[in-house]
Amino acid sequence: MPQRVEKTAGALSTQAEQGIVLDRLSAGYGKKIIVDGVSLTIEHGKMTVLAGANGSGKSTLLTTIARMLSPLDGCVRLDGKIIHDQPTRAVARQLGMLPQSPLLPDGLTVFELVSRGRYPWQNFMRQWSTEDEQAVHEALRLTGTLEFAHLSVDSLSGGQRQRCWIAMALAQQTATILLDEPTTFLDLRYQVDILELLHDLTRLHGRTVVVVLHDLNFAVNYADTLVFLRHGRLQGVIREGEQCTVELIKEVFDVEVQMSINPMTGKPFFMPFRPHSDRHG
Repeated sequence: MPQRVEKTAGALSTQAEQGIVLDRLSAGYGKKIIVDGVSLTIEHGKMTVLAGANGSGKSTLLTTIARMLSPLDGCVRLDGKIIHDQPTRAVARQLGMLPQSPLLPDGLTVFELVSRGRYPWQNFMRQWSTEDEQAVHEALRLTGTLEFAHLSVDSLSGGQRQRCWIAMALAQQTATILLDEPTTFLDLRYQVDILELLHDLTRLHGRTVVVVLHDLNFAVNYADTLVFLRHGRLQGVIREGEQCTVELIKEVFDVEVQMSINPMTGKPFFMPFRPHSDRHG
């Protein structure tokens, strides 16, 4: 089984290096490698979307970046330092992670849930403060959840609950937010609301957002950087201003597609290609 790179690998980077850098990263579970030798620089203040077929390694890659899974080889550097060598609390002040199915204790109000984002900043000597109160209020305001801060999270719709979870990540006041399929199980309106919110966090508030998305067309249209994975390997990286192609989509998803251009955004969208119509006259 591949062995993890020693701490001396960090010597290859400099303290001036900013943001998240994946250096020949491999990760998995037990002896099974899911992510295999991925090298990538995640741009600061941009929305990076991880896309690919089921089982391509998207969630495993995100979980490893979040320090919830240790690499089998290579490393993740955050601002020039190997992230898995840093204390948990120090990382939690730099990275916020929203998993695909977060656990919610019964009876928690929206304010109480969002307040949990302040835990990394508290310790025995520093308890709840005015700064914490302000951070929670700002997170509620940005996500449009302030008006029901006093309500039970259980009483809200799926889209509203997802905004509350994002508010908790914002209250953490990290420069980078990682989200694993935040639009799953939401109807179209709430999917768009969540993606617009994440887009605004980068454009208006300078946050770095890394998100796994299942919907190809949402990924193509909202990403500043679109990262395609196939069988755990990097299949392609499309950056802002570059065009995603039919050939790349076929390679990644193993399906024929047709491409059209959205006249409002100038970005492509893809539909599965059906060479033989099933319609009857």
